[in-house]
Amino acid sequence: MRREITIIGGGLAGLTAAIACAEGGACVTIHEAHRSLGGRARSTAAPYIANDGPHVFYSDGAPWRWMAARGLVRPFRRPTLGELARGRFRYGGRPALTPPWSLVSALTRRGLTAPVEQDFRTWASARFGEEAMRAACGLAGVVTFDADPGRLSAAFVWERLLRVSAPRYPAPRYVVGGWQTVVDRMVARTRELGVRIETGSRIDRLPEDTPVIVATSLDAARALLGDESLHWESGRAVLLDLGLARSSRDAFFVFDLDEGGFAEQYGLADRTLAPAGRTLAQLEMPLRAGESKADGLVRLERLADLALPGWRERTAWRREAVAGARTGALDLPGFSWRDRPAIGRGDGVWLAGDAVAAPGLLSEVSTHSALTAARAALRAVGARPAA
Repeated sequence: MRREITIIGGGLAGLTAAIACAEGGACVTIHEAHRSLGGRARSTAAPYIANDGPHVFYSDGAPWRWMAARGLVRPFRRPTLGELARGRFRYGGRPALTPPWSLVSALTRRGLTAPVEQDFRTWASARFGEEAMRAACGLAGVVTFDADPGRLSAAFVWERLLRVSAPRYPAPRYVVGGWQTVVDRMVARTRELGVRIETGSRIDRLPEDTPVIVATSLDAARALLGDESLHWESGRAVLLDLGLARSSRDAFFVFDLDEGGFAEQYGLADRTLAPAGRTLAQLEMPLRAGESKADGLVRLERLADLALPGWRERTAWRREAVAGARTGALDLPGFSWRDRPAIGRGDGVWLAGDAVAAPGLLSEVSTHSALTAARAALRAVGARPAA
């Protein structure tokens, strides 16, 4: 039997699937429509090395462990206590060192199980009260890129809130050099394993002679597979990246509990991301229904005023964007990750990406789904997945 597997898409999911398939003994070919690999895990070129929106790895999940076992995420930095002391929470229009007690109290009730069928606003209001619910929705906006997480499944939102507020040394990890460093290491690993990489290769029909893993956005997969069922809810947010002169007054992070926005000074955690004496900050603000990029930027710049005092006069580099339908899956009431588009599509085709039927927080869905798809594809060609 020919042990050949084709992967369409060279982002985080595609590279993960390629490594897993090649480690299992398959001959793998990646087709990537762009001239470079990495997808949304790519970063800008120096001197300011910015992610495609705020990104962070969480070390308490299986995807991190899989990458760490392959040397893909070292060296990395943990946030120090001094850096964490420079964090802020915006609530009631004012910055504070800690979130409101009502939210803290709610998040201590970690044994609660939230229902899939009910929306988070209704469930949280009944359990914790209106004030805690509103603050929780603000915090959830940061990890969903959605302006109204109260409308989402209570189980979906509660799981994410518990994850980001876990009462232990913070799980976020900052890979030195940014996510592009991880992409470069993943690409190097695929080449070591003999994976064939075709960039600038736009596929408009599925190959018929090999199993295929489609590791693209749902929009691209829908067009390629001709399957109109490939839709799922996702967030929409305005993004702002700033390269600016360093200041001791700048916050490390600000969680905007009023509007769901977020600001983080990545250049504080990793000084390789900006030139000496400079820093890199990345901010995001979920866009409301029908809200324009310009109006969203007005709100986001108000958050920048709070997080980075005097930032306008210090800015040497700026980038703006809107992230729409590319911020991960959101589950509405009555739905869980198991209800998203299935990874297995039949006839030797599998999906991988951040909006398919796999668990995890944000980009972790891509890694989980890619590994699931890789295991199935390897079985289809008579190969055994590596440990």
